[in-house]
Amino acid sequence: MKKQFVIAALSWGAIVLGSNQVLAQNSDQVNTSVNINLADVISMDVGSVASGGTVDFNYVNTTDYNSSKNVTVPNSLVIISSKNFDVKVKSEGANFVSGANVIPVDVLQVKAIAGGSLTGTLNEVTLSTNDQVLVSNASLGAKQSLNIAYSISAEKASKVLLGKPKGTYMQKIIYTATAL
Repeated sequence: MKKQFVIAALSWGAIVLGSNQVLAQNSDQVNTSVNINLADVISMDVGSVASGGTVDFNYVNTTDYNSSKNVTVPNSLVIISSKNFDVKVKSEGANFVSGANVIPVDVLQVKAIAGGSLTGTLNEVTLSTNDQVLVSNASLGAKQSLNIAYSISAEKASKVLLGKPKGTYMQKIIYTATAL
């Protein structure tokens, strides 16, 4: 008899609890909107080699002044952009300077080269104080790297550099990424 009483009590409890669950399913609902707000971004990583880096051309003998010199810098720029963009290059001043001595910046060629993860139309430009497109219509993306090659032709070395006073001639080069 005790068993029947316990079974009856458990059954009655299950019916009562079961009906409460059905009532809970018929309760009011609320909702929340989740917003993801995006802004356009474009940035060059301060960890890029071109950020505070140095490119050296050394002319120490006659062979140097009669030869083209090329310096390739892998991962020169690392860029993140939410839109396609251009990369432009220019010099801060019209000349490489060593004290009172100068060399015009147009002795230097700057070229975007394949090998990095950045895609777009890669160009070569003669350095000047005007913005010039080094990469056009680069694809949007994160942490895209660009390899850059710097060169001075044998002709420029023998006609422009040869005969200049010895010293270290310096000029800053400025890179700009602009969203399209």
